[in-house]
Amino acid sequence: QVQLVESGGGLVQAGGTLRLSCAASGRTSTAYASGWFRQAPGKEREFVAAINWSGGWTYYADSVKGRFTISRDNDKNMVFLQMNSLKPEDTAVYYCAARRGVFASSEASGFDYWGQGTQVTVSS
Repeated sequence: QVQLVESGGGLVQAGGTLRLSCAASGRTSTAYASGWFRQAPGKEREFVAAINWSGGWTYYADSVKGRFTISRDNDKNMVFLQMNSLKPEDTAVYYCAARRGVFASSEASGFDYWGQGTQVTVSS
């Protein structure tokens, strides 16, 4: 059992920067892969980024590649999403997710644990 809590969302102007944090608790001694998803009102939840347990492998959606960076600090049970050059289309609720073992799919159904989300709003 893993509990996830996101933080760091807020309102930012286009071109600005935010860093989201995901704090994990529970059975964090077990290795897990992590991901970030986002969902805008009326739209499906979409994949943003993923990272393996060691942090040595990452995967990004084309829409955020080169602008967003996912990282983790396992000593602190934390996963981060650094978001640079934000665009209005990045506006969404951002969710942290985790799955036991290795990352296998960008589908939301492939992740076992989810946070409650943090709102990111980018103004033009």
